[in-house]
Amino acid sequence: MKRYVLAAGLVLFIIAVIGCSFMERSEGVDEPRLFGATYMTRNNPFFDVLNDALAQVVEGNGDILISRDPCQDQEKQNGQILEMIDEGIEVLFLNPVDWETVRPALEACQEAGVVVINIDTVVRDREYVTSIIETDNYQAGVLCAQDMMERVEEAGIVVIDSPGQASINNRLQGFLDTIDGNDSYRIVYTGTSRGEFEIAAEVMQEVLEEGVEFNVVLGGNDPTALGALATLQQYRREDGVLIYGIDGSPDFKAMLKLGYVTGTSAQSPETIGRVAAEIAYDYLNGEEVPEYLSIEPYMITGDNLDQYEVNGWQ
Repeated sequence: MKRYVLAAGLVLFIIAVIGCSFMERSEGVDEPRLFGATYMTRNNPFFDVLNDALAQVVEGNGDILISRDPCQDQEKQNGQILEMIDEGIEVLFLNPVDWETVRPALEACQEAGVVVINIDTVVRDREYVTSIIETDNYQAGVLCAQDMMERVEEAGIVVIDSPGQASINNRLQGFLDTIDGNDSYRIVYTGTSRGEFEIAAEVMQEVLEEGVEFNVVLGGNDPTALGALATLQQYRREDGVLIYGIDGSPDFKAMLKLGYVTGTSAQSPETIGRVAAEIAYDYLNGEEVPEYLSIEPYMITGDNLDQYEVNGWQ
């Protein structure tokens, strides 16, 4: 009987030792960090590429990235950010729907100690973010204006903008500043599309129905420009119209190859995503990071399209 008691005691001792050893090993393994990302929309493939670039870095470090799509609704985006805070994110990669009314979510992040990395389009209240990474959107607008002025001596210009997006505002400002003081280049119509293909197509329909005289279209991004093109083609009014976008998307470059559009100031969502993720890790590791980082755009037209991959992003 004593042998059974001793044997049972030995088994319990071994189990206890193994259990303690397992707990020690578990405590020594770092739990994966949780990162969040939210974009104004996922209806634009630009953000799919950007998200993939973020995920590649985050998952390559053994961590987890969760992403949300507010579908151009800032109130919904604010709510999704609160949900991600509750889920335990340490870092938020933020592309705001509206650069001003995102503030309540920024305040919530600050209160929760969540690091905010602002990507692609800036927020108004920059004191709430650790770092901003975006294309030089002002210069993107400058490049479109310069190319237009080289092609035509005068222009009636339709602008399709998105006032709630600082990136598109800055693109438009760069364009306007470049043509400023030259009466040969006039803005004859301004419409708002929120950066969406379908809404831009409706704006262009309004332009045509109102009988506006124009020979240039500037879209705040590539989907906007392509939406305008779709309506122009539907009405068979595309001949003689210069169409500019800003992104360098595969869809736009495909139309550029066919000669249906004029040019795009290209940016690289892959670069923005990769750099943003690297900056986030640098900050978490106690390193100094830039408060603002601007990535230079470049012009893609039919003249240099063969230097770029048509079916992919830069």
